[in-house]
Amino acid sequence: MGGRIQVALVAVGTHGDVLPFIALGHTLLARGHGVSLAAPAPFEAMARRAGLAFQPLGSAADYESVIDQPELWHPRWGFRPMFDFAMQVAETTCLWLGATRARGVEQIVVASPLAWGARLAQELYDIPSATLHVMPFLIESRSDPPRLPGLPLPRILPAAARAWLNQGADTVAVGPFTLPPLNALRARLGLDPVARLRHWWNSPTRMLLMFPDWYAAPQADWPAQAVQLGFPLVDRFGDVPAMPPELEAFLAAGDAPLVFTYGSAMRQGASFFETALAVCRRMGRRGVLLAPQDGQIPKPLPPGIIHLPYAPLSALLPRSAALVHHGGVGTVAQALAAGIPQLVVPVAFDHFDEGQRLKDRRLGATLSRRAFRPARAARILGRLLSDPAVMRACARAKARMAEGPDAIGAACDTVEALAFLEAERGSGRNAAQTARR
Repeated sequence: MGGRIQVALVAVGTHGDVLPFIALGHTLLARGHGVSLAAPAPFEAMARRAGLAFQPLGSAADYESVIDQPELWHPRWGFRPMFDFAMQVAETTCLWLGATRARGVEQIVVASPLAWGARLAQELYDIPSATLHVMPFLIESRSDPPRLPGLPLPRILPAAARAWLNQGADTVAVGPFTLPPLNALRARLGLDPVARLRHWWNSPTRMLLMFPDWYAAPQADWPAQAVQLGFPLVDRFGDVPAMPPELEAFLAAGDAPLVFTYGSAMRQGASFFETALAVCRRMGRRGVLLAPQDGQIPKPLPPGIIHLPYAPLSALLPRSAALVHHGGVGTVAQALAAGIPQLVVPVAFDHFDEGQRLKDRRLGATLSRRAFRPARAARILGRLLSDPAVMRACARAKARMAEGPDAIGAACDTVEALAFLEAERGSGRNAAQTARR
């Protein structure tokens, strides 16, 4: 498509949710388009480094109050703090997009599933929009239902039955908590109520699925507007874009380490990192512990163990032996690209589903938080590192990641195509109005 377009990106969530939008915006800018990003306030520095205009959603204190809540990491109720935040910023997001429209700026909106204000604006102002999904967990299917957190349904249960139970859990747990305040806001805006959140939050115009078909096979009952692309590898836009010198020196000084991380938003990971130290001792392995806060890391650390708040996984993992983590999809993708096995200790959200997908493909294993103990974790890691079938599967995944299409570039193509279709639609409306005159 030729011509400059204006794109508003709206992302609500943590690093794994927001960084793909920053990468998308950076590439759209490089193509000559105008881009602004609305996201939680702590992501402003990362957005500015990528050259993006930034609209904060809430304050830094608002965001910290969400990720500081222990309930965020509950398998069944973890969605509540983040959904509360999504509701808190929905109206201001909608009004921000509406004000831009009122100034005569025609723009395309690309939004995350929790960016409810973007969906409201799409309905109110007829703004062409796309929903960008980074995890297959949020795509419902009767033939391949995702594994929900806190609902360990046996695999021998037929897929249709698991999908029915998933929908029932959604109706019982999510609907009563989320729909009343959302529908109250919709009523104030003159919009009809919605019956099911996970249907409504998808734009009827376009959905961008940022995961490859070999990881999540497309299903016949996926929404017709969905376009499946691939994993976005975007950690270069994170807190530290380059390898810290102290980590570079550590990697050069010995064998490939085990890497342990429990995600950028985790604040209750002390027991995980205590077990990590014990696993390294049992296996005689060096270890890298990644955690934003010192308070989660035992002190003092023994020789052969290093702690950093953050490191770019794209640079670290290819020089590592294995990754032990929570199961966030962005972290999963980086380990797949590095070709190393993964041990997932799931907490909430999509973690259980990602862990099951890795296990099904011989790319890793899972352990519950309760079962994540030194002896058992060391035994499973030892098996993963010595199993030829696992190492072959990891090598195949690495090759697929290297050979796959540029997911961010493909997403940009889709956004440009959506803008072209909108321009054609606008031309058709203008022609019809002229003919009526």
